[in-house]
Amino acid sequence: MAAANTTELCEDYQHNFAEQTDDYKRVEQAIEYMENHFQDQPNLDEIASSVYLSKYHFHRLFKRWAGVTPAQFLQYLTMLYTKQRLKASQSVLDASLDAGLSSTSRLHDLYVTFEGITPGEYKNQGEGMDVDYGFHPTPFGDVLLAATKRGICALRFVPTSNKYGLLDDLKKEWPHANFLESSSKTKSIVQSLFAAMTLGEKNEFHLFLKGTNFQIQVWQALLRIPASSMVTYQDVASSMSLPTATRAVANAIGKNPVAYIIPCHRVITKSGQTHKYRWGATRKKAILGWEAAHCNVETSQNSANTI
Repeated sequence: MAAANTTELCEDYQHNFAEQTDDYKRVEQAIEYMENHFQDQPNLDEIASSVYLSKYHFHRLFKRWAGVTPAQFLQYLTMLYTKQRLKASQSVLDASLDAGLSSTSRLHDLYVTFEGITPGEYKNQGEGMDVDYGFHPTPFGDVLLAATKRGICALRFVPTSNKYGLLDDLKKEWPHANFLESSSKTKSIVQSLFAAMTLGEKNEFHLFLKGTNFQIQVWQALLRIPASSMVTYQDVASSMSLPTATRAVANAIGKNPVAYIIPCHRVITKSGQTHKYRWGATRKKAILGWEAAHCNVETSQNSANTI
């Protein structure tokens, strides 16, 4: 019965992705408004009005998307909170390295394996390779997902103004590959990914990545950061025994080809700031806040169950 219930929940979340994307658009606008008017300390009425909703409608929408109220969500975006998470996560990379990449059991951790392309494949630039792609809604906006027979090669958030420009950029990275619009195939991957994220299921995902050896090593290090944890660019460099290579590590993080699955959004500055994200600083804050909210909900539930 439990398995059947999980399947039904998964299907519900799959059907609701379009609604979640619409919700996210309002949430993103609200976060931007709150940041731009932080010194004015806007109340709920003012925030709701900025996205053209009533206070009650906005409250329901926000809690439906985040699982917590707007006020609670804002707590996860403060400098105080991010600094606390940095302090709590100081040794997370070393600890997870000792334990193994897939040993954690925290909510929303994904089991991810990957391989990099060979030097010959790099030189051939995708010749003879079929790439299936599709655009799909997610809780954090629309994404472009691309996959080959050997694994997911791209997951990128779609900018509102340049949907097909994103696809053109991807094609330039694999100029000799055969790109096939295959939404029916890529939809199942996106649904499995974000249903796993929402339901806490441990689905496995394999990635096929194009990058230099150094970039691959950095991306592998990012996979050791558990959900709701935050580390600095220096932490990532130090975990790779390259403490003086922070800038090179940051550049590699910025070129992460698989958004969210490789959690580059969990890397922030040592001052606790959450800017610098390939897909927009506001989206990064939204993802971090969402993860914090859901992981805190799980922690509270687990604590209640042990009482």
